[in-house]
Amino acid sequence: MPKVTVDGVELEVPAGATVLQACELAGKEIPRFCYHERLSIAGNCRMCLVEVKPGPPKPQASCALPAGEGQEIRTDSEMVKKAREGVMEFLLINHPLDCPICDQGGECDLQDQAMAYGRGATRYEENKRAVTEKYMGPLIKTVMTRCIHCTRCVRFSEEVAGVDEIGALYRGENMQITTYLEHAAKHEMSANVIDLCPVGALTSRPYAFEARPWELKKTLSVDVSDACGSNIRVDSRGREVLRILPRVNDDVNEEWISDKARYQVDGLTRRRLDRVWIRKNGKLAAASWDEAFDAIAKVNAGESIAAVAGDQLDCETMYAAKKLLSAKSSSLLEGRQTGMDYDTSNLAAVNFNSTFAGIELADAILIVGSHVRWEAPLVNVRLRKAVKNGARVFLVGPEWETTFGGEFLGEDLSVLGDLPSHVTDAMKAAERPAIIVGGGAIAKGAIPRALALAEELGVVKEDWNGFNVLHLAAARMGGLMLGFAQKGGLADIVAAKPKVLLSLGADDVDYGQFADSLKVYVGHHGDNGAHAADIILPAAAYTEKAGTYVNTEGRVQFAEKAVFAPGDAREDWTILRALADALDVEVGFDTFEELRAAMIAEVPALGVEGLADYGALPAADKDAKASGAIAYPIKDFYLTNAIARASATMQRCSAELLHGEDLAEAAE
Repeated sequence: MPKVTVDGVELEVPAGATVLQACELAGKEIPRFCYHERLSIAGNCRMCLVEVKPGPPKPQASCALPAGEGQEIRTDSEMVKKAREGVMEFLLINHPLDCPICDQGGECDLQDQAMAYGRGATRYEENKRAVTEKYMGPLIKTVMTRCIHCTRCVRFSEEVAGVDEIGALYRGENMQITTYLEHAAKHEMSANVIDLCPVGALTSRPYAFEARPWELKKTLSVDVSDACGSNIRVDSRGREVLRILPRVNDDVNEEWISDKARYQVDGLTRRRLDRVWIRKNGKLAAASWDEAFDAIAKVNAGESIAAVAGDQLDCETMYAAKKLLSAKSSSLLEGRQTGMDYDTSNLAAVNFNSTFAGIELADAILIVGSHVRWEAPLVNVRLRKAVKNGARVFLVGPEWETTFGGEFLGEDLSVLGDLPSHVTDAMKAAERPAIIVGGGAIAKGAIPRALALAEELGVVKEDWNGFNVLHLAAARMGGLMLGFAQKGGLADIVAAKPKVLLSLGADDVDYGQFADSLKVYVGHHGDNGAHAADIILPAAAYTEKAGTYVNTEGRVQFAEKAVFAPGDAREDWTILRALADALDVEVGFDTFEELRAAMIAEVPALGVEGLADYGALPAADKDAKASGAIAYPIKDFYLTNAIARASATMQRCSAELLHGEDLAEAAE
């Protein structure tokens, strides 16, 4: 490890570190625009200049200079100060004075660094250069005259997202950043360039002119649009959520989130259920809470009551429902609303065991029945890293446009019974082989065969478990930990013909199977579940309640309440607690704290933030077979849940980016 001296302080730095990283280890702040920890080094903004001896008697770009033995680095000399002022003066030559109307105002790197390192005036008197605006789709607003050519957006698209959609045209002062033929950026992670842009060139189109950052209350939460459990920050003003931004968590989402996680937010205020409804003579009519509870109690269901959990539910709500049904001597609980049925006795067999960070280390990966770009965009980012590290990827299922290459082996699950020899050779020779079973394969009952294959290929080693199941629902692993699953899946509940069916935000159930049941929908949007319901009890969305969530790798995470639910809507657990009184049963809790404590007492792992330990994989059934053509469950990435379907932004993304429809203007 080389020793360097930074402003008179000697320290050791890791081999291969840059001078910029050495300065940061010494606690010095180095300004930068183009440098980003997760992107390749460009070295083109020159803001990170420092003085280095031995070396030429001029300032040097610290981001691109390796730290070497014996270097003396100065970050505060007069030469460095003057150089940074000069660079900032050049960067601001053409930059418009848009701060009062720029959405980046208040959280702009250029603003902050101009104040800290810039001069008070400019000496430039020539005409300013202007750049025509570029269209980058319904999510990204561009004001390209502000662009300082840091190329962060270009590098993100190429290196992280794996889609070469953004690039540079022309040279010198004529250089412009644009998308290919000014088409929209169409990948699932496109809006992360907004966070990366250090100036106001790329900002959020749906959020334009909505608020300033200092007006917003910031709440830590967890995304529920997929099963990755991305860490997010919910920014709200009053009772409305205005935007969602990613939080840094290297184990889960690094610092990226999918476009759906970011932009389904406007669906939280549309199509909301904010009052109680009861179906009378075939039509829904407004009612009071007492009327609804009386109507449910009058059915006198006894033990004939069932509960189906939706995909975005928190663990506390599922536990409250379980306690309510238990008090009524019923165990008819299910969270797999589309009818999937697999063994849940050993959760290691349905978990993403290698973890998201671990899958980057895999050197041979077999993906079975998963359209990873749509099912888990953040896992797709990790797979790209694995391929960059030399991993080979093989896929079973209908072909889709991958961003990491890979070889498609066929569309039928029968391929698993007779894998090509080069695939088995590659998997067996790998130090860390991995299998990923996706939604399409789970629906076809492929988990037993995948377990047998994992045993045959040696996917589990002493310090490596490469068997992974990639779920689609944020509530799935939490529900399985709580026992919210029937041995025969939803079919068991249909066969039981319950008198009362509690639908807890379940919008993907075929309610035609429950024609004789009183269907009580406890949810937050007027989606499929509400359309089929006999009684609607308005509940809270994920931003309107505190809760515990478990992602597909078994990671327990806690979300905080950001805003209050609209109208008469209440937090789900309070509705179930009141329903217990109406049904004259005891559930053992009166407050959220008591509910959470009871849940943790029953399932201790839900009280500890981090990866739950599910133990070893079960013994595989070597005779297990799998066959049938795979169909991916997600048909439209942007419209997978009730909140997204209510979002005008997601509807526009679906129409324009997936279906190629032109945006209709008001006059049309």
